[in-house]
Amino acid sequence: MAVSSSTFDRVAGGAGSAPLRPAALVRVLPAALLVLVVAAPILVLVTYVGQPDEGLWAHLAATVLFGHLRDTALLALGVAIGTASVGAGTAWLVTLYRFPGRRILNWALVLPLAMPTYVLAYAWTDLLQVTGPVQRLLRALTGLSVQELWFPEIRSLGGAVFVLTFALYPYVYILCRAAFLEQSQCALEVSRTLGCGAGEAFRRVGLPLARPAMAAGLAFVVMETMADFGAVKHFEVGTLTTAIYRAWYALGSPVVAAQLALLLLAAVAATLAVERWARGRARFSIGTVHIFRKRRVPLGGLPGLAACLLCALPVLVGFVLPVLGLVAMATGEQHELSAARLLELTLNTVKLAGLASLLVVGVALAGVFLAGRDRTELPARLVRFATLGYAVPGAVVAVGLLLLLGWLDRTLDGLLRELLGRGLPWVLTGSIAGVLYGYLVRFYAVAHNSLDAGMAKVSPALLDVARVLGDRPLRAARRVHLPLLRPSLLTALLLVVVDAMKELPATLILRPFDFDTLAIEAYHLASTERLYAAALPSLVIVAAGLAPVVLLCRMLDRRRPNMGRAAAAALTSSRTDPRA
Repeated sequence: MAVSSSTFDRVAGGAGSAPLRPAALVRVLPAALLVLVVAAPILVLVTYVGQPDEGLWAHLAATVLFGHLRDTALLALGVAIGTASVGAGTAWLVTLYRFPGRRILNWALVLPLAMPTYVLAYAWTDLLQVTGPVQRLLRALTGLSVQELWFPEIRSLGGAVFVLTFALYPYVYILCRAAFLEQSQCALEVSRTLGCGAGEAFRRVGLPLARPAMAAGLAFVVMETMADFGAVKHFEVGTLTTAIYRAWYALGSPVVAAQLALLLLAAVAATLAVERWARGRARFSIGTVHIFRKRRVPLGGLPGLAACLLCALPVLVGFVLPVLGLVAMATGEQHELSAARLLELTLNTVKLAGLASLLVVGVALAGVFLAGRDRTELPARLVRFATLGYAVPGAVVAVGLLLLLGWLDRTLDGLLRELLGRGLPWVLTGSIAGVLYGYLVRFYAVAHNSLDAGMAKVSPALLDVARVLGDRPLRAARRVHLPLLRPSLLTALLLVVVDAMKELPATLILRPFDFDTLAIEAYHLASTERLYAAALPSLVIVAAGLAPVVLLCRMLDRRRPNMGRAAAAALTSSRTDPRA
């Protein structure tokens, strides 16, 4: 995953840390500034602890707060159980066995990453609601009326668990599959000789050896679930994220919104701590991984068909059927969303995503160079600490930034009135600059991870040769590092562009007035029950999300285990669900 609790340990340093060299001292201040920029929205939230809230907090505690906490916990627990079952089970099947369709399903199981949770919620709402094709077909087959036919309500806590499970299971699948690829078949064969069947070998050998990877994937899934806004808002499930939005807009209380945001952030931190505790100091490494790849167990007949169906079901539920439903809605009738409006939304989205990618990748590139070669030095630890912004939910970042930008605007207005006798209208709050700042905090880790992986492949000897030939550090970096980092730069740009196009809560809260993107338009249309009109912008978002998924999932079939780890890290850091 992109952010792990172990990052805290690496940043903390402690005994045994390498002493700072004079060259590293020069990089400490810029690295500390980078951390301050990322942490500023969180620090602002902390200042609201204990501030008067006009009794609103006590009102929430007496009425709906317990329900929000309960639903958030139940949703996270249900999605964790579902993603663990689907992700680990399918990863085991495609890694260990050979059955019809395995080669296609091997990468197709990653496709739901291109489907944001809120888009998946819109698609399945249309498919399963009373007027949807599923219930119409059942009524036609059974002859029952609407009142006589019982059908589970999709707009419920159970519906949210269903949608989020099939949207987020690829995070567990990718990491578990990479872990299974690195396991030796020797341990599995020994378990079989001791009397373990296929299922028992998976439960007693394969799954425990993959526990660290599975714990990391589940921690990421739980954080995504707790931070989700679009899907739970559409299903009217009360969680902490929706409570933050209502506190800001419905109650008009920045204090309560900030305190709820801190509560959600504490839940995220607790998730990271639990993941670290569950993983402990466990390290599993077997040096005979090549034995595992010599052969997969062939499955034919009924077992092979069952394995194929089990692996195809998540792809159908999480990608194929929703896409077909969106296409049917988008082409089924005349929509109120005109071509001019769609073009305007697309241009706004592309402009915002393009600016965000240039800003985030530029800052991440500077951070990679600030980190230097020695990762034990303080600048490198500070730069890695800045990646923790990725673990902060978008709604939390948005609330912190609104408070911070509002304070900066008031301060600037006061200074100008004292110096010039006239103030300045608010220029940061509700501006493109504010949205880009939020994207920087949220997606810095995405760009940093891609560039850091590319930098690790550049030999330090190349830079030393350039320095010997007379190049200064900046010129040497431009002539040596940048050409070698071109693939990583392109990957980072692509990932940030797609993430920015899909981001919902931060964009919704921070955007300027009368400035909508595809994600915001789809949210507004779906929230007013215009699902058919929301289908077209949703399809554009899904098409954009396919680009990095298709590009990066090709790495999953590479033969070397380190390639599997690299693909897993790249895919899980791409954050295709906007944590909306």
